[in-house]
Amino acid sequence: VQLQASGGGLVQFGGSLTLSCRTSGFNLNHYPIGWFRQAPGKEREGVSCLSSSDRSTYYADSVKGRFTISRDNAKNVVYLQMNNLKPEDTAVYYCATDFETPCSTSFLRYYHRVDYWGKGTQVTVSS
Repeated sequence: VQLQASGGGLVQFGGSLTLSCRTSGFNLNHYPIGWFRQAPGKEREGVSCLSSSDRSTYYADSVKGRFTISRDNAKNVVYLQMNNLKPEDTAVYYCATDFETPCSTSFLRYYHRVDYWGKGTQVTVSS
C-alpha cells in the first residue's frame, strides 16, 4: 500500500489549492480515504474522509464549506480542493487509508488507528 500527497505550496489568505494523493497497492474504491493535517507544535487532526464507493463524506468543522474531498478511481487519485484558505490551515497535509475503519467522525478523530499513511505535503497560507 502506497500513498503520496502532492500539490502543497504557499498561498495567500483567501486563496485556493488542490491537493492530490496518488495511491497504489489496493483498490481505492473499496476503502475509505482521508486527509489529515499537522501544524507545528500541534497534534495531527482529521480534515476529511470519503467512504468506500463514495457513499458519504465527513469534514472537520473547521473546514466545512471550504474543503471538498473527491476521488478518481480510474486514476487512483484522491483530491482535496481547498478554498478560502486561512492562516490556520497552514500545516503538513497527509492522505491515509485503513482497511477496517470506515469513514466517520471516529476515522478522523482517532488518527492513530489509521494504518496506512503517505508522506505529507506542506501547505502554507500567508496572512
